[in-house]
Amino acid sequence: MPTVKDVVVRKPSEQEAAACSAWPIWKCEPSTFDWSYTEKETCLLIEGKVTVTDGKDSVSFEAGDLVVFPEDLECKWQVHEAVKKYYNFG
Repeated sequence: MPTVKDVVVRKPSEQEAAACSAWPIWKCEPSTFDWSYTEKETCLLIEGKVTVTDGKDSVSFEAGDLVVFPEDLECKWQVHEAVKKYYNFG
């Protein structure tokens, strides 16, 4: 079972960021909720700040970060600042 230590957070290249702009957009107001990934998700935060925890460890990311969540990750999202992100599953 993956943990948040398996989440990849990095700055995208200009080419990667341009490709992400063709993906759908998801928005969320500040909140806390549980989430299970049934498939790999890659997202690029346009706005916001988030901490994701698996109960033991946590990882934080913010606007400008490219984030890859592994399939089968079970975690809790804490949205500190309203999020707007491009996302892609698979």
